[in-house]
Amino acid sequence: MSEKDHYIQKVKAKLDQWDAEIRKKKAELEEADADRKIEQEKELDQMCAQRDDAQSKLDELRDSSDDAWQDMKGGFDQAWDNISNAFDRAKARFN
Repeated sequence: MSEKDHYIQKVKAKLDQWDAEIRKKKAELEEADADRKIEQEKELDQMCAQRDDAQSKLDELRDSSDDAWQDMKGGFDQAWDNISNAFDRAKARFN
């Protein structure tokens, strides 16, 4: 397996984890009272948006040529850190 494929699998595993967390939060939201539901829907929307942004960046990286992916990886790492931090902040506010 190439370094690119390994990296993509690692990021995909993290996205799968985020998907599980989003599903869990959606289930919790079903049990919440009306006021809390309104507030937490915003946080859940942010979590979903961050997850979608990460998927978009991963798709760009996956579609890059083997030669170009090393150049793209640095930018992806920075974008991933920003997206991941925003996801974690939204998740923390959800509680």
